[in-house]
Amino acid sequence: MEFKQLQSKLINEAAVALGTINETDVDVFIKEILGARKIFIYGLGRERLMLQAFAMRLVHLGFDVHVVGDVTSPRIEEKDLFITSSGTGYLATVEALLKIVKKAEARVVYITANTESELSQYAELTIHIKAQTMKEDIEERTSLQPLGAVFEQAQLFLFELIIVRLKEQIKISEKEMEKFHTNLE
Repeated sequence: MEFKQLQSKLINEAAVALGTINETDVDVFIKEILGARKIFIYGLGRERLMLQAFAMRLVHLGFDVHVVGDVTSPRIEEKDLFITSSGTGYLATVEALLKIVKKAEARVVYITANTESELSQYAELTIHIKAQTMKEDIEERTSLQPLGAVFEQAQLFLFELIIVRLKEQIKISEKEMEKFHTNLE
């Protein structure tokens, strides 16, 4: 496939997946972030990388954000928010952490492609992104991109959209955001 044709196809796949996200759910997600005392992020594989990018931008907006598994991650408590994802709809480690989070009475936003995911029962809000994941049989996959790439891309675009909306709502300039950017580089 030619470069421009492939470029167009990949951008379109991400746009279609992003277009499946419910706008009202995004508004609720933003309210959850704004109402949280501390925010905890957890994911695995490439989804973890997307979530870490989101965590970084939330820090740039002035939020108290922690990546679960880092040695500096504090205790999760009531009024805190736990954001996690599983494109396929189930990861044992995500379920184990969700049980701890619910026991601590923290709130949960869960992102998945699986509309029947049992992990949704632990979440105050589940964001569904209709996109190919590793769960689909190889013969049924329609994207040229491997495994869960389309889901992961849509997830990153969702997070960037939320950052822009939060930036507008809390009225923070990029100059102010730079004050939260690391100087250890």
